[in-house]
Amino acid sequence: MSAPTATTTSAAAPRPTAAVQDPTVAELARQVAEVAGEHAERADNEAEFPAEALAEMRRTKLLGLLVPRAHGGLGGTTADMVEASYLLGRTDMSVAMIFAMHCQQVATLVRHGSKLLNQRLLPEIAAGQRYLASVTTDAGNGGQLLGSSDALEANAGELIVDRFAPVVTGGENADGYLITMRAADAASAVETSLVYADRVQLDLETAGDWQSLGMRASHSVPLRLKGRVPAYHTIGEDGGFRSVAVATFAPMAHLGWSASWLGTAAGALSRVLHLLRSPASRARTDLTSALLLTRLSRARQRLDQVHALLTRTLATVTREPDLSRPSIQLQLNALKISAAEECYRAVDELVDAVGMRHGYLRDSPTRLERALRDLRSAALNYSNDRLHLADGNLVLLDPEVRFA
Repeated sequence: MSAPTATTTSAAAPRPTAAVQDPTVAELARQVAEVAGEHAERADNEAEFPAEALAEMRRTKLLGLLVPRAHGGLGGTTADMVEASYLLGRTDMSVAMIFAMHCQQVATLVRHGSKLLNQRLLPEIAAGQRYLASVTTDAGNGGQLLGSSDALEANAGELIVDRFAPVVTGGENADGYLITMRAADAASAVETSLVYADRVQLDLETAGDWQSLGMRASHSVPLRLKGRVPAYHTIGEDGGFRSVAVATFAPMAHLGWSASWLGTAAGALSRVLHLLRSPASRARTDLTSALLLTRLSRARQRLDQVHALLTRTLATVTREPDLSRPSIQLQLNALKISAAEECYRAVDELVDAVGMRHGYLRDSPTRLERALRDLRSAALNYSNDRLHLADGNLVLLDPEVRFA
C-alpha cells in the first residue's frame, strides 16, 4: 500500500493535542510541601497551626486522597497516603502528621461509616471542604486507645457528646471530629464507640495552650467538646470501636506516622549531605574523616531499616484481610516503635556528625535542631512503653514465632 500523499491547503492541518495528565500524588504533596516550607519557621517559632499548608491541601484536593472516585475523591490507596506523608515530612513533620491523621480519619469513615453519613460527608472531604481531627486522648485512662472517662448518652435518636481531650492535633482548625467515648449503657469501660461530629454540631472550648518542645505547628491544644449528633454518626458498631481500631484506625496511624517520621529524618540527612558536598563546606571539611563517614553510615543504616520495615508492613496491610493475628499486630507495633526510635537516633547522630554550628543552632540550613525536637515526640505519640506491654502479651500468643 502506498503512503498517502499530502494535499495543499491554505491553512495547516490542526495538530492533535496531548491529553492533559492529572497531577500525581507526589506532585500534589510537593505543592503542599513547598507552601509548608515557606511558613514552617514562623509556625514553629509561634506554635501556630500551618493554615497556609492546610489551605493548599484544600486547593489541591489532597484532603480527599482516600475518598473513592465515586464520591469525587482522588481514589488513592494506603500506599499513596504513605508516599504523601513521607514527602511532606521531608519539609515539615507537623504538616505531615496533620495530613496523615486526617487520612486515618477518612479511611475509617470510608470503611466503617454508615451509608447515610458517607453519602453526605465524603463528597465534602473530596472537595477540600472538610479537614478532620481525631479526639482519642483521655486524661483519665493512662493513654489507652480503647477506653474513655466520658460516656455517650442516647436520647430520642441522638447521641449527647460531652468530651474532654488533653491533646487534639489541629483541633481548633478542624471542620469535623472523630471522637471516642464510652458507649451509652456500656457494661465495661472498654466498650468504646467512635462517633463523627461536624464542627457546627459542637460547642468547642479551648482548655489550655500548646507550648511544646517540638511538633509546635501541630497546635495540639486540649479541647472540651459538647453537642448532639444523630445516632447514625456512630462509626462501626455501637461499643465496637475495638474492631475498627484493629482493622483500620491503628494500622493507618502506624503507617502514616512512621512515613512522616522517616520523611523528617530523610530530609534532615539530605540537607546535611548537600551541605557537606557544597564547595564552601568541602574546602573546610575533611570528607575522608573516619568518624564522619561512620556517623553518616549509621544514620543511613537506621533509615534503610525503617524504610524496609515500612515497606514490608504496608505490603502486609494491603494483602491481609484480617489484621488481628498476633504476628501482624506485632509487625505493626514494631514499625511504630522502630520508626520512632531509629529516626530520632539517626538525626541525633547527624547532630554529632556536623557539630555545634550546623547540628545544634536553629539558623542552620540543615534544620537538624527542629527535626530533633519534632522527632522526640514520636516515642510519646501513643507511648512506645505501652506498645511494648501489649507486645509482650502478643508474643505469648505466638509460641511458634511466626512472622507476618
